[in-house]
Amino acid sequence: MDYGRFIRLRRPLWDAFEGQLAAKGLRKIGYDGLEEMALRYRQVLHDHALAAARFPGTAAARRLQALALAGTRRLTGEGGRRRPGVAAFFARTFPAAFQRQLDLNLIALSLFLLAVLWGLTMAVLRPELGLLFLGPEAVRGLEEGKLWTESLVTTVPPSVSSSGIVTNNISVALTAWGGGVLAGVVPLYIVLFNGLLLGVVAGVTLHYSMIGELLKFISAHGILELTLILVCSAAGLGIGQAVVAAGDLPRPLALRAATRDALAVLLGCLPWFVVLALVEVFVSPSPELPASVKLVLGLALEGAFLALALRPVAPEPIDD
Repeated sequence: MDYGRFIRLRRPLWDAFEGQLAAKGLRKIGYDGLEEMALRYRQVLHDHALAAARFPGTAAARRLQALALAGTRRLTGEGGRRRPGVAAFFARTFPAAFQRQLDLNLIALSLFLLAVLWGLTMAVLRPELGLLFLGPEAVRGLEEGKLWTESLVTTVPPSVSSSGIVTNNISVALTAWGGGVLAGVVPLYIVLFNGLLLGVVAGVTLHYSMIGELLKFISAHGILELTLILVCSAAGLGIGQAVVAAGDLPRPLALRAATRDALAVLLGCLPWFVVLALVEVFVSPSPELPASVKLVLGLALEGAFLALALRPVAPEPIDD
């Protein structure tokens, strides 16, 4: 049986079973309805095994996996449990959603690195681009051997700096996430612009022999900060993918699943922005701390986030 024929013949069963799963309470289904649901559940399990063997990785295989898990939970009574708390969210829901979007994260990272290379090349060939991206005041500071980041410890109170940084970073994350509805154009722009900006800044500071100071400043917070922006942008790309190419699922269901995953990823990233704002204000600009300490802290934060996001978890259903 080819994939298209498999979908045409079996989709009505899957839709019917999904409709029964959406019913509020098994008691309202009645004995006959419960018996019919159990029969469809066995058929879904059979289709799931067939799709996993012959059509692995397809939208049908993912949907059947979700239906099989949801049916198991519903028929065994697990569906009546209370919603998981914060600890369960970060231990299971967030990592599961993040791992379902690994391919999108790799795409976002690849595009970001290409943009960095592009910006670095342009800045090396034409250092005057610094005026366009950094402004004349920052460039004058570079000519005097000073980074614009020194203002964080000389002119602005830490409480104001940290709140401003949190607000800015969360605004970027929300824009990347919500902008996915526009066919993924907004998160794509954010990925490319941030990569281009980083490349230009690196090239300009290299021209003025200040690249070492820049790397010293961003080593504590910049690694994870860029990771979080890319992850939130990838979540937005997931929404855009559901809008443009829903696959075998009906578009509303595909969009609902993508939005749920994207929201879980966004909520899992937000607390890290608060931590990074404190690091960027109190640690990154501190001249007393050696560069090695800042780098170790930056790598530790990145490692902690990735360890949480990539921790092994059992697959979750895509649609409840």
